[in-house]
Amino acid sequence: MDLKSIWYDLFTLFHVNVGLSDILDIAVVAFLVYEVIRLINQTHTAQIAKGILVLIFTFVVAKLADFRTLQWLINSVMSFGLIALVIVFQPELRRALEQVGRTNFFGMQLFRSRVNPADLREVWQNAIVSVCDAAEQMSDTRTGALMVLERRTNLSEIIKTGTVLNADITPEILETIFYEGTALHDGAVVVRDGRIEAAGCVLPLSNNLEIGKDMGTRHRAALGMSENSDAVVVVVSEETGIISMAKNGVLIRRLDRQNLFNMLQGDMVPPPAEEKKQPFWRKKHES
Repeated sequence: MDLKSIWYDLFTLFHVNVGLSDILDIAVVAFLVYEVIRLINQTHTAQIAKGILVLIFTFVVAKLADFRTLQWLINSVMSFGLIALVIVFQPELRRALEQVGRTNFFGMQLFRSRVNPADLREVWQNAIVSVCDAAEQMSDTRTGALMVLERRTNLSEIIKTGTVLNADITPEILETIFYEGTALHDGAVVVRDGRIEAAGCVLPLSNNLEIGKDMGTRHRAALGMSENSDAVVVVVSEETGIISMAKNGVLIRRLDRQNLFNMLQGDMVPPPAEEKKQPFWRKKHES
């Protein structure tokens, strides 16, 4: 038997008719697995996922070794597994569905935002300057502050918990709102489309047990807001004056004005509107 016949036999043995639908099927499954792994790595559910893998591995070993009692026990636990997963991973599942709703498909969102981003670019640039100036000033005076910058996730339910202002954003207004003697200083300010939409708002608290003991309710509220939405939250500590920013369930601490400005610029300012490309026949006709 020559080498050519051996290769032919191997090709015949492992030959599978792979069509376009099969390639797309594999690509979709690979993308979903990647997104699940990325979501687990970004949250505190990694240990829970490891526990589930250990349970599955134990079940396989029990099946191979014919441990009937252990099989029955694991089967009883796994019979309620789906309901338990929904309960345990409820915040992560909610965030995953929100990310799907914000996903761009061929440059188009499933649900468009209510305002054209091109019209918001200058407004957000001015608003970020005001937020950074106010944060720096309140950091120097040890004034506690909590500012939520709305992105794609609608925060109307959060806005309803506070007092609607619908005001232009300036450092002076922010400092006045968070001054200890005012009625709205304990809540959060929600900034929508570069304007102060409401103040004194109540935010959901994070259940993350890894939060340091030196961080209080403001930091826990900032994390909770970033876990339940794609909003960016700026926090100024009343005790230490440290400026922090919460995003996607992660708290970034010890920011100065320039670092805060650069991060908010990248997260909040819409990119410049690209000029629409004209069809080649129109260009040719105009020339």
